[in-house]
Amino acid sequence: MADIAAQLIREFKIKPFQVENTIKLVDEGCTIPFIARYRKELTGELDDQVLRELHERLVYLRSMQERRDDVKRLIDEQEKLTPEISAALDACESMREIEDIYRPFKPKRRTRASIARERGLEPLAKVLLDQNILQGDIHETALPFVDEEKGVSNTEEALLGAMDIIAEEVADSAESRKAIREMFFKQGTMVSKAAKEEDSVYRMYYDFREPVLKIAKHRILAINRGEKEAFLQVHIEMPDELVTEYLKAKYVKRNRSITSKYVENAVEDSYKRLIAPSIENEVRNELTELAAEQAMKVFAENLRNLLLQPPVKGRVVLGLDPAYRTGCKIAVVDDTGKVLATTVIYPTPPQSRVEESEKVILKLIERFSVDIISIGNGTASKESEIFVADLLKKASRKVYYMLVSEAGASVYSASKLGAEEFPEFDVSLRSAVSIARRLQDPLAELVKIDPKAIGVGQYQHDMNQKRLGETLGGVVEDCVNSVGVDLNTASPSLLSFVSGVSSAVAKNIVEYRESNGRFKNRQELKKVKKLGDKTFEQCAGFLRIRDGKSILDNTAVHPEAYPAAEKLLKLLGYMLEDVQDRKLADLPKEVERRGLADVAQSVGVGIPTLRDIISELMKPGIDPRDDLPKPILLTDVLDIEDLKVGMVLTGTVRNVADFGAFVDVGVHQDGLVHISELADKFVRNPMDVVSVGDIVKVRVLSVDAVKKRISLSMRGV
Repeated sequence: MADIAAQLIREFKIKPFQVENTIKLVDEGCTIPFIARYRKELTGELDDQVLRELHERLVYLRSMQERRDDVKRLIDEQEKLTPEISAALDACESMREIEDIYRPFKPKRRTRASIARERGLEPLAKVLLDQNILQGDIHETALPFVDEEKGVSNTEEALLGAMDIIAEEVADSAESRKAIREMFFKQGTMVSKAAKEEDSVYRMYYDFREPVLKIAKHRILAINRGEKEAFLQVHIEMPDELVTEYLKAKYVKRNRSITSKYVENAVEDSYKRLIAPSIENEVRNELTELAAEQAMKVFAENLRNLLLQPPVKGRVVLGLDPAYRTGCKIAVVDDTGKVLATTVIYPTPPQSRVEESEKVILKLIERFSVDIISIGNGTASKESEIFVADLLKKASRKVYYMLVSEAGASVYSASKLGAEEFPEFDVSLRSAVSIARRLQDPLAELVKIDPKAIGVGQYQHDMNQKRLGETLGGVVEDCVNSVGVDLNTASPSLLSFVSGVSSAVAKNIVEYRESNGRFKNRQELKKVKKLGDKTFEQCAGFLRIRDGKSILDNTAVHPEAYPAAEKLLKLLGYMLEDVQDRKLADLPKEVERRGLADVAQSVGVGIPTLRDIISELMKPGIDPRDDLPKPILLTDVLDIEDLKVGMVLTGTVRNVADFGAFVDVGVHQDGLVHISELADKFVRNPMDVVSVGDIVKVRVLSVDAVKKRISLSMRGV
């Protein structure tokens, strides 16, 4: 454990107490959001992303230590564990290095070398490898190993078998494999060719070559997918003589031994037959892992920004799920998300009952005072948008519309969760409800959907699904806890992402609420079935109670810090009522005048916790998302044919990739701002400039209406 802690300190360049306390808190069962928010003194105010990376690395290093111990045991059972091997294992910095050392001792399927050993040719292999015979006939040396019964008919067969043993020993050398891997990374070239004469999205890779050292990570994933779909043939090209010269220098003696030529041939065979295919696979796997990690980071950041988009509060929304033959599904929800009405209209082909559909929508607008129409951006969305834009001109009140990504809506609609929430609705009507609600509160609605189905990632189906699920689950957890959750309205799905709350406990919270009415204070949580003291400690600070008995229950102040908050107010001459009435304008100045450290000592908390308490007392019940730019609401329709080169538009960033950003400018086809067009300065990473949900100004560079491609620029706009 001490070694692991020391390694984490070195890698993360943080202080020993930060690592040691974080490990202790994790081992005690504390969640990352809880540690990040309520244990700042212990962690030195490490944020949730650093803590999550530290935790992931801790898990890896521990599993590596387990594997190291396991390998030592397995080698020791063969009575081959030496102090040198043990020291080499202790020095390993990756699982790959451990496996390289274990490779010679690992039980193998029958190989040419193992068959040669069975035939008693290992001593001959040693004689050849020693290269001490300077003159004579090598066949005389091999003659004693000829044995018809063992399958060695002549000296040539004996020598070939001995060379097979040498070849395998060379291929199993941990030192050699590590060096050759580095050569593949530094000198190798990724090459892809067309596997068949057929046009595809992989055409740019039909005759492609790029140094392994320089190839962009998103290209690796694209090439892998093209290979998987049988459009590409892929390999890593290496200057073979570079590797064979290295191996010869390592294994072939320059003493003119008559056996040296045999060793040289064995080395060449080892590289061509055993090492090159194996190392190429390892390097490609490592490149894929690195590319997938990068793609996961991009996906995670996009997801974080999507989930934290500002909610459209206090508005009645009509959700419209577009379709052709089966009609557009409609759901009206009030400002709390409660479903008021559902129906189906047929304004799109083949029925095209536009006038009848207009009457239905206008009547719903009038009856329920609809403020916004939320239109899903899938099939038939263009026709639906034109229909909505026209009918809004006839509405008796001002109504806006907005195109909303319906990614994952069908997944939710057909899920067990969707059926439990709306058993009386069919699948398509649930989708319309989801489209309406995700405009009102993206976070509360999108947590019901598998993050992988939300549509802000690249190549997510090609990644390690367990690792991807853990990464994205962590993002959702961080987002939910950073915003906070209304204990009296939250769904079980939303509650299950609160720190320390399992799916079972989330359902128990809702059941308690339905049986006993609204929660009046946080302490009441302790009455919920299976919600013990540890769970209460982890979750209480992230759950809000509006209009409860104490205003502190509507803040991120943890119940354990209530006495400190009350002491602070009393010390400065305030009361809890002043928090409710927003009469604490001078509180920060008064604390500063008295000295932050002195006040913290007086109320019995650390300085980071005191700062958080002050911040929460100043803005009880405020949603942190309210400070972000509001989504763009529309009143009229724009077509791709309307776009002209040079036109400046306002759009919303829908997705960010390694090579640029996709921006929705309201024409049903996102435009691409290439990384070179994101800013007037050099941009290394698009996420340094834009995030999902950002409202940006763009200039149209080019439009291809046939291929539906729009090229945009943010330079000089």
